[in-house]
Amino acid sequence: MQAPVILPDVRVETETEMFVSFWFAEEGEEVLEGDRLVEILAGSVTFDVPAPLSGRLVEVRVAEEDAVHCGDVLAVVETADEELESGL
Repeated sequence: MQAPVILPDVRVETETEMFVSFWFAEEGEEVLEGDRLVEILAGSVTFDVPAPLSGRLVEVRVAEEDAVHCGDVLAVVETADEELESGL
């Protein structure tokens, strides 16, 4: 199963631009649900977006310093469950 990592609605001022500041994981790495995946900079505030589930980070869709908006898909995580099911 794949799950998107979505930038939540963080209730910042609509004029505030948000940027990807830092990725804590790289494509192909295993992550645990709740792990910090990416740091977002919004004005003078930073916050982290966590992994939605445990699995492998299979796709990073935005690079560091890219502008992002609430609702954007930042990355995709794939669970190990799908790999087990496909092997049966």
